[in-house]
Amino acid sequence: MQDYAFKIRGMDCAEEVAILKRELGPGFGEENLRFDVMNGKLIVASEDGGTTRDKVVELVRKTGMEAIPWDKHVSQAKNGDSFWARRGRTILTVLSGVCIFLGFVWHSTQHGILDALTGGEAEIHQFPLSVIILYVVGIVSGGWFIFPKAWYAARRLRPDMNLLMTVAVIGAVTIGEWFEAAVVTVLFGIALLLESWSVGRARRAISALMDLSPPTAMCVTQTGNTEQKPVAEVDIGSHVMVRPGERVPLDGVVTKGSTTVNQAPITGESKPVPKEVGDEVFAGSINEEGAFEFRTTKAPADTTIARIIRMVEEAQSRRAPSEQWVEWFARYYTPLMMGLSVLVMIVPPIVFGGAWGTWFYQGLVLLVIACPCALVISTPVSIVAGLSSAARAGVLIKGGIFLEAPARLRAIAMDKTGTLTRGQPEVQMVVPLSGHSAHELLERAAALESQSEHPLARAILRQADAAGVHFAPAEQFQAIKGKGAQGYINGRLYWIGSHRFLHELGEEEDRVHEEAQRLEDAGHSVIVVGNDTHVCGLISVADAVRPEAKDIVLALKDAGIQRVVMLTGDNNGTAEAIAGEVGVDDAEAELLPEDKVEAVQRLVTAFGSVAMVGDGINDAPALAAASVGIAMGAAGTDAALETADIALMSDDLSKLPWLIEHSKRTLRIIRQNIIFALGLKAVFILLSLAGMATLWMAIAADMGASLLVIFNGLRLLRSHFDIYA
Repeated sequence: MQDYAFKIRGMDCAEEVAILKRELGPGFGEENLRFDVMNGKLIVASEDGGTTRDKVVELVRKTGMEAIPWDKHVSQAKNGDSFWARRGRTILTVLSGVCIFLGFVWHSTQHGILDALTGGEAEIHQFPLSVIILYVVGIVSGGWFIFPKAWYAARRLRPDMNLLMTVAVIGAVTIGEWFEAAVVTVLFGIALLLESWSVGRARRAISALMDLSPPTAMCVTQTGNTEQKPVAEVDIGSHVMVRPGERVPLDGVVTKGSTTVNQAPITGESKPVPKEVGDEVFAGSINEEGAFEFRTTKAPADTTIARIIRMVEEAQSRRAPSEQWVEWFARYYTPLMMGLSVLVMIVPPIVFGGAWGTWFYQGLVLLVIACPCALVISTPVSIVAGLSSAARAGVLIKGGIFLEAPARLRAIAMDKTGTLTRGQPEVQMVVPLSGHSAHELLERAAALESQSEHPLARAILRQADAAGVHFAPAEQFQAIKGKGAQGYINGRLYWIGSHRFLHELGEEEDRVHEEAQRLEDAGHSVIVVGNDTHVCGLISVADAVRPEAKDIVLALKDAGIQRVVMLTGDNNGTAEAIAGEVGVDDAEAELLPEDKVEAVQRLVTAFGSVAMVGDGINDAPALAAASVGIAMGAAGTDAALETADIALMSDDLSKLPWLIEHSKRTLRIIRQNIIFALGLKAVFILLSLAGMATLWMAIAADMGASLLVIFNGLRLLRSHFDIYA
């Protein structure tokens, strides 16, 4: 199978997607079709190269839309789309409005405003020919993009909103309602224009991310000189210089210099992040202080920001439950309403002796009311806006289905290391013994550990540096495999090792044993420092709990989470200590990956909707087993992007309660839109059945509904990360 991409001109909402599915599905299979409404993009998976392209172009043409191979579209875009492609719909809609306005004004000057409004209903009055011509031009220009789609829908016997509007316009013209036919056309055209604009705005919210990466990079040559190169021509492994105030052009690792970087566009972190040699930097982040060099590790198309953009675009094909419901509803609703309008036209005259003209008109009104435009656009706009807003906040959600899911969560399972804790051991306590001071103990330990790369050794060195302890590396240093190390300090032999090493040496006194046992029971790793005569003291090291972890657990409870469980492969003592400190409801320890899966499955059975939060690598099976997998991005951004349904692009746990609230807000807005769109239609259907509605009232109400649901959905673009921040 190979993917073939097309630009679909005329695809602005789920209604067009449904039409394309019906047309292309039988030939290619719906499972082989992927739609990106934001970019008007269709991807078809097929084994037939040239045949596929020609067939897709032909089938799409039958729907009244146009398919252009994506590579050709990109080439055209580089040269700039034609003026007509960019402004054609707007020009024709404006022309339609101007012609109708002029026709109405001219009619009013000839026969009065009241006559212009009701001219078609007066038996003794005929529309002036000049007015009819203006209205015809208004109808044709306003319906230029509507009528072809209606024709194809009629040929396929697949009624859609374009066919509904066209039938209503033709019917109005047939009974002499020129003004109302013209108004229906222009207002519907304006509604479609607004729909296209709303999707375009959401599209620009994501496309703006692409502007974050600079087009060129300052490459450092082997001779030490610099040269400006297009980012697309920079090879992996190249060295690039970034000066203060510049954006990082590619992903890479710092090789020279130190600085602070604003990487909010990538991870959503509000504060600048310090960067030193060995630290990772992301394309699109902003260098704030010093100049630095880095070695590129990814091609331009594979940078984190490029993948974020690509995944958010692809997320549009993963349809949310509310989108699926609206699509299902519209499929049956449209033909049902057409049938009802026919009944309204014929039943009252036949059964109750009503006037044919009056009830034919009311049937047309019902057709206009039935147009599902506001309903169809209500959900996609909200989903796109919600996904875009989350991406800007550093929360990558891989589809509408996962945007809605957090609102329904009842339990959350969280990995310990790297999630509730920092994932990096830190010195917790320094316990000097035998007359030594804490300063002396750190000095001896740092001298012995200065030549080690062990994570616990790095923790001691960081603590010594923070405490201002100066030391010289131990002489004749010797590592004792699996146990510790020894070396000479000021001519005297010192050793450092684990509690077990002390026990093997046979120098463990009762007081030392009790102190070490107390620290181990608290979940700490104990490091013992001694010399040839006594134990100098103990240093405890543990993975530090995130300071905000306890508040986040409380915030999750406030957000409606009934149970928060910690899952860890660590020992019971450590698990209980961490669980007590952060306030989770339960903790399960000494778990293998498969044990975590079983624990998550038990939670799913008990609570229904459950999230698993982990680092996206070791926790991958549990992430897959949960209703929603949420990965901490900073621990391994690549793995997080690929593994989970949602990725927190920084180590900021406060985005968990924000995510739940954002999901709930999105669902509220979607429900508001659906209820409002259906409620308004129900009111006008009743008015129509009572013979009290008019065509222009119906279309004005429908356009008003479209406007309101669009702007209500776009409010999500302003849903910045400000809760719990």
